[in-house]
Amino acid sequence: MENFPIINLEKLNGAERSNTKEMIKDACENWGFFELVNHGIPHEVMDTVEKLTKGHYKKCMEQRFKELVASKGLEAVQAEVTDLDWESTFFLRHLPVSNISQVPDLDDEYREVMRDFAKRLEKLAEELLDLLCENLGLEKGYLKKAFYGSKGPNFGTKVSNYPPCPKPDLIKGLRAHTDAGGIILLFQDDKVSGLQLLKDGKWIDVPPMRHSIVVNLGDQLEVITNGKYKSVMHRVIAQTNGTRMSLASFYNPGNDAVIYPAPALIEKEAEESKQVYPRFVFDDYMKLYAGLKFQAKEPRFEAMKAMEANVELVDPIASA
Repeated sequence: MENFPIINLEKLNGAERSNTKEMIKDACENWGFFELVNHGIPHEVMDTVEKLTKGHYKKCMEQRFKELVASKGLEAVQAEVTDLDWESTFFLRHLPVSNISQVPDLDDEYREVMRDFAKRLEKLAEELLDLLCENLGLEKGYLKKAFYGSKGPNFGTKVSNYPPCPKPDLIKGLRAHTDAGGIILLFQDDKVSGLQLLKDGKWIDVPPMRHSIVVNLGDQLEVITNGKYKSVMHRVIAQTNGTRMSLASFYNPGNDAVIYPAPALIEKEAEESKQVYPRFVFDDYMKLYAGLKFQAKEPRFEAMKAMEANVELVDPIASA
């Protein structure tokens, strides 16, 4: 089995730039996932985020999760549970407007650290989008502008903890799905594993590595690249020992952004009469996704195709 792609982002700044870009291109085309080291976010920042996230879970969420498990009788289940996930989670919104000051139970230090971490992740996400543009032969800034809409992108972090589970064969930490949005940056526990992606019909572990950021592509990048890059099914397997921490930050299009294949990428394919992905408003896709998250993505694209006659084409470069 080929190795999961691990990319040293520092190597973009020297003689190995073209080789590093090629590794990212291959990961986007063949995996939909890759793992970054030397990505520019200081280790001490990540260590503080991890310490405060785990402390907040212990203090504010662990007992609530135990009560939820007890109330639903989950420890005694005998058959596979298909309608819920073994996770304790809350969501922080960063853009277009932050909700960090409104989220209950967070102490001031944690709020401040998460604001700083989000700014660093936003910058990294935008750097990666420009790298993807370079690899795809798109004008610099194309993807950022495609995501912009009228108020800028949506950017937020899902903070999750996956506590020890007595029946991991019957209850998933998180059921299999593709991510609806744009580009996802994940800071995951380096001691407790569980994240897997589907490749060539097999589930493959995403290796936990200290201070790495795991990147995966969402459905919107599949549409904009007209299928050249694919979003990939992934899941979290609950573990019997240890609580797994996961901070997934989603850099997504703005609600009113119009998403469609980049014209520069479909000219060649059109000659070969290949499938062209639909055109839609991101918010319409999200409304559909809300009820179909744990199902295949293809019917979602088909549903959007049926609606696309009503969506006006917007040129992200001309309208910027």
